[in-house]
Amino acid sequence: MRIGLAQMSMKSDIEANFQKSIDFIHKASKHGVDLICFPEVQLSTFFAQFEKMDVSKFVIEENSRYISDIKSTCKETGIFACPNFYMEEGGKRYDMSLLIDNKGCIIGKQKMVHVAQCEFFYEQDYYEPSEEGFQVFDTEFGKIGIVVCFDRHYPESIRTETLRGAELIIIPTANTIAEPSELFQWEVRVQAFQNSVNIAMCNRVGKEDRMVFSGESIVCDSNGNILSVAGSDETLLIAEVDLSKASETRKMKPYTSLRRPELYK
Repeated sequence: MRIGLAQMSMKSDIEANFQKSIDFIHKASKHGVDLICFPEVQLSTFFAQFEKMDVSKFVIEENSRYISDIKSTCKETGIFACPNFYMEEGGKRYDMSLLIDNKGCIIGKQKMVHVAQCEFFYEQDYYEPSEEGFQVFDTEFGKIGIVVCFDRHYPESIRTETLRGAELIIIPTANTIAEPSELFQWEVRVQAFQNSVNIAMCNRVGKEDRMVFSGESIVCDSNGNILSVAGSDETLLIAEVDLSKASETRKMKPYTSLRRPELYK
């Protein structure tokens, strides 16, 4: 499959961010992309860098026109999309990714599981942790999982989705130039290698108040090899990914099948 990562900058104007998202979907379709992924909280600035603000204007629900229009655009263009929003569900607010198919249907939802609370990442002020944990979704291309930003720092996240059959894991994120970019790249590559799974991590770019986002979105294969990596500018990063090779790699390198979980206590 051909995967596209919409490495984009965001403004405080939700309408402008939304229109940019739609434009990226159309651009991706013109480049033959099968699935387009977006960064974390793509319709807003990264408000979690501040403590306890009123950011209710950025909250959306599943029946919002933003989601409806993205679903319609996926159907129109015939591609899948994995957007990430600040969403309200059941009276609680989450950092949530959706998986929308090429018919415009939501086939998966993944909420952030581990919610950070530290300088510049006051996420517990805004997000509830997922009650459902990690999930994997069946698609015509293969099994796809989503690990939301901070969750990727926990090896259990990608490992859990791998054990549930994931052949591709999407990571929407918000990495800054103040963080260890090279280490973050190796973190993704090593987990792809250890779990024999393809990984696509899509980041933001641009300066937002006190934070400068680094970009450097990356796609790597199930052997940990880099398939494509972006720079620090706004761009559509494209890579060819063979999801079936993840299962083949697991048979050749049985890291997961030879696990001894009864001893991991």
